[in-house]
Amino acid sequence: MKFTSIREKLIRNIRKTTRVTFLLTIAILVAGIPACDEFVSILSIGNTPQMKGLSGAIPIGLLYPVTGRLAPTGVTMKHGFELALKEINSAQIGGARLKFITEDDRGTVEGAVEAFEKLIHQDGVSVIIGPTTSSAAREAFPIAQENRVVAFSPTSAASGLSDIGDFIFRVTLTSDAHIPNSVRVTQAKLGYRRVAIIHDKIDLVSQSGANAFREALTENGVEILTTETFQTGETDFLPQLTRIMELNPDALFIVALPLDIPGIMIQARELGIPFSVPFIVPELSIDDVQAAGASAEGLLSSASWLSTASTPKNRAFVQNYRAAYGVEPNTWAAHSYVTVYILAAAIANAQSTDSEAIRGAMADIKDLDTILGKFSFDAVGDAVHDATILVVENGQFKVFE
Repeated sequence: MKFTSIREKLIRNIRKTTRVTFLLTIAILVAGIPACDEFVSILSIGNTPQMKGLSGAIPIGLLYPVTGRLAPTGVTMKHGFELALKEINSAQIGGARLKFITEDDRGTVEGAVEAFEKLIHQDGVSVIIGPTTSSAAREAFPIAQENRVVAFSPTSAASGLSDIGDFIFRVTLTSDAHIPNSVRVTQAKLGYRRVAIIHDKIDLVSQSGANAFREALTENGVEILTTETFQTGETDFLPQLTRIMELNPDALFIVALPLDIPGIMIQARELGIPFSVPFIVPELSIDDVQAAGASAEGLLSSASWLSTASTPKNRAFVQNYRAAYGVEPNTWAAHSYVTVYILAAAIANAQSTDSEAIRGAMADIKDLDTILGKFSFDAVGDAVHDATILVVENGQFKVFE
């Protein structure tokens, strides 16, 4: 009996030691795996929408600027689209796969209209991701609405465009959704009372943003000393900035296409507008901040995506993107990436490739877990999700506190 008890005790100890060793081994392996691209992909697609009732390739129209002034932005958008497509398709258990039919919208109204016409009338798609700019969306969205094709823009932000019809949806927060809050927060903390605005008078989202800033500033009792304008593509902003500097504002609001903002900031600082006068802009990419260099120090910007957000989905996205492309993702890559995931969720919920069914499923999306946080559509198809005010410190975005 004594020998039996000793043997049983020994066996129990061996089993206990084996279990502990096994768990430690797993822990060590898991701790070391995040550097592996395959494991990061698994993390990011753990709850990827499953299109179980569908099969074969599901064609999705896709347009972004491959050529033209906005081509650099198009590169990052392309990466975001492609990464999401790879993750979603690799996670499908059944035979369904998303397939992009890609067109170059050239970052222009004409390019977007041509792309919409081709994708709808020649390729017969039921969904189009795009266009890129609000100016292009204003002309292309009606084509989709008339043909009852879902149009889903990752980046257009001008207020009112979704009123075009019930087949129109957008990912980026509209000007009237985030600008009033950015004024309330920054004015309360910085105490500016006299400000100036400079904006692009041709580009639609710039006009929309400038209007939203004017309304919010007026509501908060802030005096607008002057509103200076320029045309898309101009590179000399010194006349407008000189007039602004002479008025000695407390802050300068800049509303333009991202490509033009670094030049405005650089010329403003070189002219002599001091760093005590902060620049305040709508959502801006870290790439544009870095293009402005030291001139962007202290810049304040409203943002709907944070690269440092600690959610599992966002960590996986950043790691996957870095591994695939060798650079950090920016906000345009993030918005493109999340657009594909939201669309995939709608198709999975609809279990159909019919545009009417997808439209209904899109409209029903509420509190979807994404890299932007909880995402919903409002009654007209515009995005509803949180935004944060960021400040540039030492060339990097930090949460403005």
